[in-house]
Amino acid sequence: MAYWLMKSEPDSYAWDDLVRDGRTEWDGIHNHQAAANMRQMAVGDRVFFYRSQKDPAVVGIMEVERAAYEDPDDPAQSYVLVDVKPVMPVVNEVSLRQIKADPRLAHLGLVRQSRLSVSAIDREAWAIICGMAGVEG
Repeated sequence: MAYWLMKSEPDSYAWDDLVRDGRTEWDGIHNHQAAANMRQMAVGDRVFFYRSQKDPAVVGIMEVERAAYEDPDDPAQSYVLVDVKPVMPVVNEVSLRQIKADPRLAHLGLVRQSRLSVSAIDREAWAIICGMAGVEG
């Protein structure tokens, strides 16, 4: 199993929207590095749902339900979609400030490449953030 972080602006698609829908295709990714990360995702991988822009924080955990497939709205076929479903909300939101304050997390794409919307999370960082969030990873 691999671990990931995916950002969403709350005005576009919030954690509550995912919970209400029960599943969604993750779209709107138009960055080649983020798309490459999505191509590496496998069914069962775990994903942090990260609320960006307003009070940025990890707010939930999702699971990849369908691996990368072509985006029918992309005629150049440069980008892909993945389907995700909610697993659980976090007990304690983990803010970007908290993540940046922990030197063990300084290597994360979220910290080093702040505009990257889909990034890998290593197993140790996943466990650290889950601990901060008050959830079992």
